[in-house]
Amino acid sequence: MTAIDYDLEFLEDGRTIELISIGMVCDDGREYYAVNRDMPVRRIRKHKWLMENVVPHLPKGHGDQRIHMPKRWLFHYADHRVKHRKTIANEVAEFIRAAGPDVELWANYGAYDHVALAQLWGPMIALPDGVPMFTHDIQQERARLGLAWNDLPQQESGEHNALADARHNQTVRRWLAERAQSA
Repeated sequence: MTAIDYDLEFLEDGRTIELISIGMVCDDGREYYAVNRDMPVRRIRKHKWLMENVVPHLPKGHGDQRIHMPKRWLFHYADHRVKHRKTIANEVAEFIRAAGPDVELWANYGAYDHVALAQLWGPMIALPDGVPMFTHDIQQERARLGLAWNDLPQQESGEHNALADARHNQTVRRWLAERAQSA
């Protein structure tokens, strides 16, 4: 079994979940990170928490920002990690398929992450071959093992950067797996 740990940053309003960025790390050493060029920028700019916690981690332009990127932009559109949603969907499907036939997806509090992931391809029945229909949840495994939130390894930096969060998810999942084997 090969595991892919992932995290999505998104805007949600109780009815919709809009992808901002995605980070994935695979047990085989590969990593994937992308920012959704098609995200609802105006709505995100009005969301205080996202502006303070997620937007600072998005790719920024280099050099004189006054010339190259007006302040109203949240991210640098020319950065190679900024991609259209359809491109992200194709690359994520390929990233998952490359892990082999027995792949597990893992996320922390992953319910919304899985919905946002599945929506890359439309309704859940449109998931590409090789993409699992569910995500294992780190918090469920923590609870199953009788551990408290504070027992888990803490993330030292990069919280709310999708790739940094995915890397930390991998660390925590592996730590939990060691505890499960010794139990």
